[in-house]
Amino acid sequence: MSQQLGGQPILILKEGSSRTRGRDAQGMNITAAKAVASAVRTTLGPKGMDKMLVDTIGDVVITNDGVTILKEMDIEHPAAKMMVEIAKTQDDEVGDGTTTAVVIAGELLKKAEDLLEQDVHPTVIAHGYRQASEKAQEILQSIAVTIKPKDVAMLKKIAETAMTGKGAEGSRQKICDLVVKAVTMVADEEGTVDKDYIKVEKKVGGSIDDCEIIEGVLIDKERVHPGMPRKVKNAKILLLNAAVEFKKTEVDAEINITSPDQLQAFLDEEERMIKNIVDKIVDSGANVLFCQKGIDDIAQHYLAKAGVFAIRRVKKSDMEKLARATGGSMVSSIDAISKEELGYAGLVEERKISGEEMIFVEECKNPKAVSIMVRGGTEHVVDELERAIEDALRVVSVVFEDKKLVAGGGAPEVELSLRLREYAASVGGRAQLAIEAFASALEIIPRTLAENAGLDPIDMLVELRAAHEKGKKTFGLNVFEGKAEDMLKSGVVEPLRVKTQAVASAAEAATMILRIDDVIAASKTAAPQGPPGGGGMGGMGGGMGGGMGDMGDF
Repeated sequence: MSQQLGGQPILILKEGSSRTRGRDAQGMNITAAKAVASAVRTTLGPKGMDKMLVDTIGDVVITNDGVTILKEMDIEHPAAKMMVEIAKTQDDEVGDGTTTAVVIAGELLKKAEDLLEQDVHPTVIAHGYRQASEKAQEILQSIAVTIKPKDVAMLKKIAETAMTGKGAEGSRQKICDLVVKAVTMVADEEGTVDKDYIKVEKKVGGSIDDCEIIEGVLIDKERVHPGMPRKVKNAKILLLNAAVEFKKTEVDAEINITSPDQLQAFLDEEERMIKNIVDKIVDSGANVLFCQKGIDDIAQHYLAKAGVFAIRRVKKSDMEKLARATGGSMVSSIDAISKEELGYAGLVEERKISGEEMIFVEECKNPKAVSIMVRGGTEHVVDELERAIEDALRVVSVVFEDKKLVAGGGAPEVELSLRLREYAASVGGRAQLAIEAFASALEIIPRTLAENAGLDPIDMLVELRAAHEKGKKTFGLNVFEGKAEDMLKSGVVEPLRVKTQAVASAAEAATMILRIDDVIAASKTAAPQGPPGGGGMGGMGGGMGGGMGDMGDF
């Protein structure tokens, strides 16, 4: 980019920088965003297909989860990266509906492109979209159904909807039971659910039917000494955040030993100190010890003799879950060990699962932390199943907190589309065009559901619209029968937050991309080659310079 001034070109941007402006910039950004949306579009709905992603090292991920697909795809274009952000936000907020959010954003941009062709100014479109988005939030609130957290059947349906289309179809019922049970167990009185207290542990082997819930904690470790019991009933559990080993002096002390018996006395004393520590543990009545730090060899021997089941180097997160599940408290000093600090579990046992030792802490009185063990035939099955369970857990937690849900199967989108068209007529002016575009963009969801199921999208849309115009607000698309039916009755339901978040973030991202009319990209500098033969250092310096230049890229 240069300006001609009296025959002298003035360089403003660095050589090699590229600049796209006006229509071209918008066109490129919109095309990039649409490409991302079309990449995940086919995974939407119960009949959506999966994607196989292979990374640079050759690791394979097979998934149906929108956000996983977009994270694994190596996306370069800045506008396309914004679409990935939508999915990430949706995933952080609700845990489900990532594909929906991205597909809506892509369609909003596509409709905006048609308006730009008709010379509607981008800010007008952005303004209309914002109005439509706000109105959509109101409409969604008005069509939401309130449920009680005690309504287990409904919670199961929510989990089921979140998991359809993921590979776990066969044993959906069982997994939904596990998910709902886990969430109800860890929920606080106010109804908040901290998903961190539900641990999902994967083990390849067995089949999906072998998934189970452990009313307590599952730890991927083994006991420290083979002489310890494999199984402890009525376990009194000590959670220790201190090392069970000989304390070395903090200050630099020098010990002068002049004769062999003095050395022996010194070693005996060391051993006696460790025995004292073990005695303190045993005297408190503890018969199971989870230690966050190390346990000395001598200590292991004494603990095994006392019949104490001990595990060392337990992760901090696992210690917190153990404290929640067993009701014990974390003890940070050997001297603070007492009966009152102990937790309780009906059974602590080491079992072999697919050839690996794992420790089960079960039968806790009121476990506020639980674990779900995920099993499956191959690694890919287990990974995808874990993603499905994570989605289901998040969605059930969200409903537990918000206590509001909407029908699924494209029902809320068709209803929104209908009501936004009425609203557009009342607004008038140029904004009306943008609001109408927003309304028709939302129909991409039922449309895609129909397409993915191999049905005729136009026939299905006409049928859905007709039902909604008669006031049947919960009518959505039954993709298995290929007809419109009441989604609330058939149990296809989603949390309200999935829809409100998807529509809001899609609208925000679309307006942001629309308002960009100039893309200035810094130049890519290639690392200069070092002189051939022996000029190693020169090459190095050049390499560094080139590397730093790259930092400026998108």
